[in-house]
Amino acid sequence: MADSSFDIVSKIDRQEVANAINQTQKEIAQRYDFKGTDTRIELVDKAFQVDASDHFKVKAAVEVLESKLAKRSVPLQCLDKGKIETAGGGRSRLKIAIKAGIETEKAKAIVKDVKATKLK
Repeated sequence: MADSSFDIVSKIDRQEVANAINQTQKEIAQRYDFKGTDTRIELVDKAFQVDASDHFKVKAAVEVLESKLAKRSVPLQCLDKGKIETAGGGRSRLKIAIKAGIETEKAKAIVKDVKATKLK
């Protein structure tokens, strides 16, 4: 008898993420509360980088980004937010890592729990 197996997959649609960033940038360029603040959201490697004139603008830009990601069915649980840092010139910066996949230890624990149920 063959041993059963299964795969655990946690993928993020990169195209949907890129579309959400583009929509966010357009909305930030048009909103009156972001006028003259030079707020930017970029995708650097596998992380977002939000750069704005102050902490409040960073938080507002993240809210816009999260709403665009949610509309495009990208799970918000995949975002790993760091702390808002003070950058040069009195500006603020936030890095948000995108988690894709499951850590090895967590995957092993899931497999162990499934095997412990002894379902066939």
